[in-house]
Amino acid sequence: MTAAARGVTHEVRVDREHGLVTKRFRSSARREPTREWVALRLLAESGTGLAARPISARLDADPPEIRMSWLPGEPLGAGPVSREQAQALARSLDLLWRSVPPARLASLPAAQSNPEAFTGQIRQSLAAGGHHRLGQDPVVRRAAAVAAGWLEGAVIGRQTLPGCDAVFGHGDANLANFLWDGRRVRLVDFEDCGPSDRAFELAILIEHLSAWSDARLDSGAFVALFELTAAERARLAQFRRLAALFWLLHLRPGGRASRRNPPGTLRRQAERLLALLG
Repeated sequence: MTAAARGVTHEVRVDREHGLVTKRFRSSARREPTREWVALRLLAESGTGLAARPISARLDADPPEIRMSWLPGEPLGAGPVSREQAQALARSLDLLWRSVPPARLASLPAAQSNPEAFTGQIRQSLAAGGHHRLGQDPVVRRAAAVAAGWLEGAVIGRQTLPGCDAVFGHGDANLANFLWDGRRVRLVDFEDCGPSDRAFELAILIEHLSAWSDARLDSGAFVALFELTAAERARLAQFRRLAALFWLLHLRPGGRASRRNPPGTLRRQAERLLALLG
């Protein structure tokens, strides 16, 4: 599985005979290799078995490289997520969020929390005029305008609020990063991990294109699997809007995400965003 084939920031080589995986990074501008290595070591300490076992790292090599154990299972998202898979995914997420004590979150090499970084990225895109490059579809243009107006007055992105405790966040909710072995779900690709909160991590998963569009994950039923506080539910609604706006901007005509998805995906994303905005 190569970076060129998937359009990602790394390549993965699997040695099934020895149960080893070598991950070589094409980029380290955001300290992705270091973040993944620290994450794997923290999760190994937790004893949860949620992630690969770290073997060795050459973080200063060109390209940087990490070796880890091979994990069994197939990526979620190739087809509709079953009830059994959704329940297993929820259990793994809940375990992940509790796997690293809050005092250890500071060891993650992240300049900002996941919510802060994500919110800042979208605000920068809007400031650079990203919402003006979405084509002429009136529904898409309306969704972009309404969302931009909402975000201008929204107060979101801060990591810690009453009822929203800091947790270890995976940060990349593509269902391909969640491996189902028929019994449980394990996680791969931790280069975007960082301090986060449950509402944010849950929002970026249920609004990820791989979840609602490809795998047809029932967001209402999935959220119901978690015991969220009132503050978390309010924050979840805000972050779902933000995540849906991210995908609207990401699906701009001519962009990589647009080329990878069926015709009409941008319009469907706009309709979903407008529904979330009410």
